[in-house]
Amino acid sequence: MKTNLIIGVLAMAAVVVASNILVQHLLGDWLTWGALTYPIAFLVTDTMNRLYGAPTARKVVIAGFVVGVACSFVGSQIQGEFGPLVTLRIALGSGLAFLSAQLLDVAVFDRMRARAWWQAPLGSTLVGSTTDTVIFFSVAFAATFNGLEPAAVPDWAQEGIPLLGKGPVAPLWVSLAVADWGVKLALAALALIPFRLITANFARAEKV
Repeated sequence: MKTNLIIGVLAMAAVVVASNILVQHLLGDWLTWGALTYPIAFLVTDTMNRLYGAPTARKVVIAGFVVGVACSFVGSQIQGEFGPLVTLRIALGSGLAFLSAQLLDVAVFDRMRARAWWQAPLGSTLVGSTTDTVIFFSVAFAATFNGLEPAAVPDWAQEGIPLLGKGPVAPLWVSLAVADWGVKLALAALALIPFRLITANFARAEKV
C-alpha cells in the first residue's frame, strides 16, 4: 500500500473512531461532541481526492466504512442506561449515511475538479453533508423506519417538541438533525482553510 494511501486511511480511521466515541457525549441540548469531529471526514476525502484522485479517495472512504462497521459492532456490545450504545437502526443509519455521503462527495468533487480551488471541496462537502444528515437521522430515529427494529423504537427521538426549542412542533430528531446539519455547513466553510494550506504545500513540494 502506498504511503499516501496509508496516511489517508489512518486519518479517516482516526476521525471515525473519535466521532464514534465523542457521539456518546452531549454538547448542549441538540448536539454531541461527535458533531465537531465527524465533518473532518469530508476534509480527508476531499484532500485525498485533490492530491491523488478519485480512485484513491474512494479507497479511503471504504476503509473508513470498515472502521465504522467495527465501531458499531463494539458499541452494540456495550450496555448503556437504555440498552446497547449502538442499536441496529443507528448502526444501519450510520453505515448507509457514511458510505452514501462520502462516495457522493468523491463523485461531486471529481465533476467540479477543474473549477476554482474552493468550489469542488465546498460544493461536494455541502452535498455530502446534507445527504449524510438526511439518511442517518431518518433511518436511526424517524417513525417511518420503526419496523426495522420494533423492539427498540426510539420513542424519545420521536416526541414532538418546538423545533430547536423555538420553532413549530416537530419530532425531537428533526431538531437534532437541523443542529447537526448547521454545524456541518459551518465546518465545511472553515475546512477550506486547512484544505488550501495542505494542497498548496503539496503543490510547492512537488515543484522542488
